[in-house]
Order: sequence, then C-alpha cells, then structure tokens
Amino acid sequence: MTTEDPLLRWRSEFPIVERTKYLISNSLGAMPSSTRDSMQRYVDEWDSRGVRAWAEGWWNKQFEIAGDLERILGVDSGTVSMHQNVAMATEAIRSCFSFEGSRNRVVYTDLNFPSVTYLYEAFAGHGAEIVRVPAAADGITVDLQQLLDAIDERTCLVPISHVLFRSGFIQDAEAVVKRAREVGAFVILDVYQSVGAVPLKLKDWGVHAAVGGALKYCCGGPGNCFLYVDPDERAKLKPRFTGWAAHKNPFAFSADGQDYREDGGRFLNGTPNVPAQYAGAEGVKIVADIGVEAIRAKSVEVSTKMIERCDQLGLEIQSPRDVEVRGNHLSIDVPHGYEVCQVLLEEDVVCDYRPSAGIRLSPHFYNTLEESLGAVDRIAEILEHREYERFVGQERRPG
Repeated sequence: MTTEDPLLRWRSEFPIVERTKYLISNSLGAMPSSTRDSMQRYVDEWDSRGVRAWAEGWWNKQFEIAGDLERILGVDSGTVSMHQNVAMATEAIRSCFSFEGSRNRVVYTDLNFPSVTYLYEAFAGHGAEIVRVPAAADGITVDLQQLLDAIDERTCLVPISHVLFRSGFIQDAEAVVKRAREVGAFVILDVYQSVGAVPLKLKDWGVHAAVGGALKYCCGGPGNCFLYVDPDERAKLKPRFTGWAAHKNPFAFSADGQDYREDGGRFLNGTPNVPAQYAGAEGVKIVADIGVEAIRAKSVEVSTKMIERCDQLGLEIQSPRDVEVRGNHLSIDVPHGYEVCQVLLEEDVVCDYRPSAGIRLSPHFYNTLEESLGAVDRIAEILEHREYERFVGQERRPG
C-alpha cells in the first residue's frame, strides 16, 4: 500500500496467511483463529448440556449470524434468513412463484454461477421458459442493454449474479431491478462474490431478494448461506419449500398447518446448521466490524497495481480494467493456466484456476501488496522457465 495499511492489524487473526500467500478468498476465506475456540464451545455445549443447548443458545445462533450479515449487507434487522447453501436459499424464494400462464419466463445470463442456473433449468419441463442472455463479445462481461431488453411483461424471475465468478465483472444491479419493477418481474440477486468485498445497496437499488454466503470474503466457512427478502415483498410471499422452523411458533409443533413468521424467518425450513454457524460467526463479525467500504478501498488499490504489473510482464487479464465494474478478484489467463496454478499451489501461493477465466487471485484485507504482486511475478517466472511442464497431462483435481 502507498501508506501504512491499517487493515493489516487483522492479519495475525488469520493463521493461514502467516504460513502461505493466501490469495483465494473469492473461493474460501481464511479462517480466524477465534473460530477454533467457537467450535470448541459448540462441542463443549453438546457434551455438557445435551439437548438443553438448543434453548441455551443453539437455536438463536442463526439469528445472531444473520444480524451481522445484515450489517454487512446494509439492510434492515430481521430481513435475512440462514440456509445451508445458495441452492437451498434460492429454492426457498423461488418456491413462492409458479410458471403457469403467460408470465413464465426466467431471464438470466450465460455467465451466472452454474448451481443457480441448474435449478431453473430443472423447471424448463414444468412451465418455465428459460431466456439466457449470452456473454458480450469480450467473453467476460454482459451487455446491459441486451439484458434489459430480455426482461419484459412475460418475465417472472430475473436471477442474476452481481459479480461474475469467472471475470469479476460487476453487473448494474440497480438498472436491472429498475427494469424488472417496470414490467412486474422479480429479481433474485446472487451476491456471493460481492458480500464482504464490494459495498451493496440492496435497499437503495430496490432489490427484491438476494442470496449469498459467508464462505468467501466474510471468512465464515461452508454452510453459512443466506437469503435477504425486501420487507415489502416478504408479506406477499408464501414459500412452498418450507418447514417447521418457518412457523410463528415452531415449538408448538402444530398439526394445524403452516403459519408463517412475519420476519425473514418466513423463509426458513428445517433444523438450522448449528456447527456451521458456530464456525462462521467469528469471520462474519470481523468483516462487519471492519466495514466493507474500507475493505473495498484496499482491494481497489492492490488489484490496480496487480494489473499494472501484469501489463509490464505481458500477462493477459480476463477481468475488467475499469474499477467501477471490477469486483475483488483478478482472472489472469495464461497458456497452461491450470498447470501454472499447480506450481503455485505447490509453493503455497494459494489460488485457483477456472476454465474460460484463468488463474484467479483475490487480495483481501489481510493480504499485503508485496505478496499480491509477488504472485503475479511468479506466474511470469513459471511461464518463462516452463516449470509447469511436469503437470501437463495429469488428471485435474478439484479446488
């Protein structure tokens, strides 16, 4: 950084960044050291209190972590519900809609994350008409006007990503929501690649609903996904993907049918994922305390310098250069990108590779400028000396 970096005071809270060059928070955020103690509390409570732990804290853990996520999202209290993954969060809100009649279109882009698109494609044989907007000519962005033109009076749902997982391109959510509201469509905004890294204005933009998770930039680990629903929209909706946890009085175990909660808990279903919530609470609280504006300011400065270094070294960027439409990660597309990534991983430069994107690097608040630039330098060295060759032809592994 150009001056002393105040966010690096948090670095010591994340042990893995002291042992590695951890540049993969767009896939899995680093674990806070306090998470170990939080998980131990969960184990101790189960061991010592047994079933009594539900009434003594387990049940309310989901609402505590939702409260910190509401701080990060900048939305009203009681508007967020916790879910095990985005597919389940998405189905909770999708189940409020049917695809009968003329308003049966689902409009999204080819660059959405696949898990979300798979869900809607499964309804193509059950009344839904899928309208896919292709990528722009550059392959990394979406033409806004083409997307807006696809949203019409026949559109029921518009499930789109705020930040694209391959390129990091930021879509104009405000413009999309405005168009959807003009024609009576409902937007479900996937903010997984932006929450905790890019400031969100869901209320100001008029977003109907948003899904995401704490796995990435919120350093909350797996199993801590969420659904936000605008309070004005919430009262009109009755999810069919539901369960006992969504009942106004769940512990009455009523046989008289569902009586939906009035708050965000309306979209809950079954038993909460208590272990995941104990694991996730610490990171989410840290990010909420730091503030996304400060995190974004640092990432902009670091990623801009990384792009400058890529240009000096002749490395191709598959992310937008304009910071206004660039999220928190950079995709660097080089020959033998997967194999180059394996060399980096072997050296504890932790990153990943995605087809049609390249090597993804995502400096976060706990990363230094030096290690971020060093990763770019190392990519150029690996290519120059052909160090990637020993990985050519090997079976690709997940990650």
